[in-house]
Amino acid sequence: MAKPRDPLGRLREIIAAWPETDERISHGSPTWWGGKKTFASFHDNHHGDGRVAVWLKSSFEMQSDLVENNPDAFFVPPYVGPSGWVGIRLDREVDWAMVTALLEAGYRMVAPKRAIKLLDEG
Repeated sequence: MAKPRDPLGRLREIIAAWPETDERISHGSPTWWGGKKTFASFHDNHHGDGRVAVWLKSSFEMQSDLVENNPDAFFVPPYVGPSGWVGIRLDREVDWAMVTALLEAGYRMVAPKRAIKLLDEG
């Protein structure tokens, strides 16, 4: 696990490989859509919180498990946290395999069925 030099670039690389994704600025931050719904956003020192992080769509259960088991890496982000989203710190040692898996899980929660089929077909 290594600290990335360009976490935003790494996120873009991961997400660009998936069908029907789109990146746009939303509320001042790079945000990704799977079809018509958002599933991730990048934040660098959001309102002075001192974190470089990605916030991503998740289930309440997953959010709770991640934050409880590793509060140094995971947190409940403002605004979207009450909807089950989870924040992942990218300004520390990062397990990019886990980040990728969690991003994909969030993507699968919002992506159109045809996009998921294309992803599964590889």
